[in-house]
Amino acid sequence: MAKTNAQAVDPYAAVEQLRDALTRADLVLPSLGVDVTSPRLRLVQLGTVRAEVAVRLAAALRDGGDCDGPCRGAAAA
Repeated sequence: MAKTNAQAVDPYAAVEQLRDALTRADLVLPSLGVDVTSPRLRLVQLGTVRAEVAVRLAAALRDGGDCDGPCRGAAAA
């Protein structure tokens, strides 16, 4: 995995990239967004999800985004 200069990453673009990847895995993080209270830190808020969504997210990450198994299903958190 290539390293990215943290100061060069636009947090809004990061949120959109993450949202797109989650959508492809049929996952939704309802609170996903940019933390506007600390703009210099460029923080992304992931929010809170049900345990079932967290397990599906873990499966998607572990499987490299190949979610033909346990991460498919209801998309709302």
